Amino acid sequence: MATILKPSATSEQQMASDENAMMNQIQATHSPDGRELDVRFFLHLIEDIIRCTIPNPAVVNSKSEDKTQPSLRDIPEPLAFLISKISCEMSCKSLTGADAHATTMGILSMLSFFKWDAKAVLFAAAFAINYGEFWLVAQFYAKNQLAMEIAFLRQMPDIKGNFRAFESQFNALNKLIQSTLVVIKCIVEFMELPSRYISEVTPVLSIAMNQYIPTATYWTIRSMVACISQITRLLGMTRNLISTPETWNWELSSLADMVRNIHDYLQRQLGLCYRHIDEKKHEEYFPMLVRLFETSHLDNMRILQALLYSRDDDMPLLVACSSGKRVHVDLLRRRNILLLISDLNLSEDELQIMNSIYKDSQGRPEILYEVLWLPILDGWNEEHIRTFDRMRQMMPWYTVHDPRLMEPAVTKYIKEVWHFGKKMILVVLDPQGNVVCRNARHMIWIWGNSAYPFTSTKEDALWKEETWKLELLVDAIHPKILDWIAQKEVICLYGGEDIEWIRKFTTTAKGVARTAGIGLNIVYVGKSYSKDKMRRINATIAEEALSYSLPDLTSFWYFWARLESMVYSKMQHGKTVENDLIMHEAMTILSFDNSDGGWALFSSGSAEMTKTKGDMILKSLTEFGTWEENAQVNGFVPTLNNQLHKLDTPQYSTLLTLPSIGKRLILPGIDGVVPEMVICVECGRPIEK
Repeated sequence: MATILKPSATSEQQMASDENAMMNQIQATHSPDGRELDVRFFLHLIEDIIRCTIPNPAVVNSKSEDKTQPSLRDIPEPLAFLISKISCEMSCKSLTGADAHATTMGILSMLSFFKWDAKAVLFAAAFAINYGEFWLVAQFYAKNQLAMEIAFLRQMPDIKGNFRAFESQFNALNKLIQSTLVVIKCIVEFMELPSRYISEVTPVLSIAMNQYIPTATYWTIRSMVACISQITRLLGMTRNLISTPETWNWELSSLADMVRNIHDYLQRQLGLCYRHIDEKKHEEYFPMLVRLFETSHLDNMRILQALLYSRDDDMPLLVACSSGKRVHVDLLRRRNILLLISDLNLSEDELQIMNSIYKDSQGRPEILYEVLWLPILDGWNEEHIRTFDRMRQMMPWYTVHDPRLMEPAVTKYIKEVWHFGKKMILVVLDPQGNVVCRNARHMIWIWGNSAYPFTSTKEDALWKEETWKLELLVDAIHPKILDWIAQKEVICLYGGEDIEWIRKFTTTAKGVARTAGIGLNIVYVGKSYSKDKMRRINATIAEEALSYSLPDLTSFWYFWARLESMVYSKMQHGKTVENDLIMHEAMTILSFDNSDGGWALFSSGSAEMTKTKGDMILKSLTEFGTWEENAQVNGFVPTLNNQLHKLDTPQYSTLLTLPSIGKRLILPGIDGVVPEMVICVECGRPIEK
């Protein structure tokens, strides 16, 4: 059994020394003098010639199916002479059996004044002449007298008639040629890297230019020299001498493997170069965005194109969400735009409410705006894309075609300037692309399309017209509440998740209403979380006919989201619980949602309201006999309010954490920023974070 010996340290050093010596030889032939060459023109021509020489009997004597041909033009005479000279040099060397390395080095010396990409392309052009002429004769061998006689003089065998005998050789040739062309295109790509963002002194490109590309150029030339040598061996072969030259195929296959490995190295280094270029572009792009948003424009096109910048420049940037059809950004020209910015955790509740508001605007010609969804993630994978596509189909507006192609600087701008964190924001652009509101979510949740055109000025004007009343609290979440308000009926909103308390409260309230001779409409508004619990409680309330309830789980969410938005909106306008009644009342009800027990609010008409927590409201209703006469004279709701005061129940409950009473507040950050100080609605003291 043969023993496999590992190379010794001495042999490894010798190999490294040989590689360095060869690299020095290659570099010694390189003396570019600034000559320019349209490498893309020649590369296209070379590829077209190779494509027409497909070694397959089915296509011999047929035209190439590819109708796209390079636009031919005059080649400068010195350049044409050089290509012909190299072509002749290859033919002569292959006939004499010259050493492949010596031939390659000689050709590199002939091309010394050109850059690396031009060297590879010019040699490939010379190779294409020899290879193309060979196949031109081979394809017309049986049909053309001239081709047959030339083949006879050159002792070329009948390739078509004996193709199966030559098939393995031509397959090996074709694989090597294709692998070599791929490497040449990669070299060309390196030379076309934008000097604005990367130069030859940049480490990632310097390594490629000084090591990988010279080596790749050498081996592409040497591989094509080997191909011509194999073609020369075919010339002069007679039918009787046709055999299976395994050694030929082995040589070509070994070169093909080496060329593929070189290509892998080049591709990895090219990837690093592109990463460096992207980083430089990102560094430029962010300040460009800042300047762009500080500049006045005639329309919103420059702003939208900057936000939607994609490396896929040839296709429309947008897609209509519901149909998946790609559309041009021009559709949004001079429109009011709501940029819906979120991650992929946009809830079904948010999406359902936003869909409803958007569809309502479509039937109102006085309200003209479009919604554009910008999904923001730090890194995308295939699962994210599937989620994106699934969510997109639930939307009636527009989004980006492929969020992976968005410029990272845009994500940075959205996070750092517009303070996007995790919660959805709605940035409003006017028809000129100006940001007129950095987050209109709160005003849209509160007023819907009545807040159009969704500017901060409009939001401020709407607040000046508002007072704390039941219409503001409930809007049209329940179909009957607004009718009850108009009829000045007594309405009770209540919440909590203790079903026993709910049973006791609703039974007691109904009994008091019968005794007082009033119509009482009780509506369950649930809690802002625990959807599964809300589903079970809602089913029990309906089954036992305990009270009315909001229509669905999304309505529960929307009731509490609107209250939260009232608080946020007021904070954005500099209000506090000390100087703003609406903010004070909204925070009080939010505090009930964060408490462990139930709560209730009673109202008569629009403005008469009183509220408290579950134990106090039950105590007051249980003692109705003590204040029944006053209720007959002064009205049910005002008298209940006085009774709550008599029980020494705080008029307002706190939403914040106070060490002495152990209350708590769950207050998400406002657009990514948590307020430094919030005042307790009950005692007026600052709350610790």
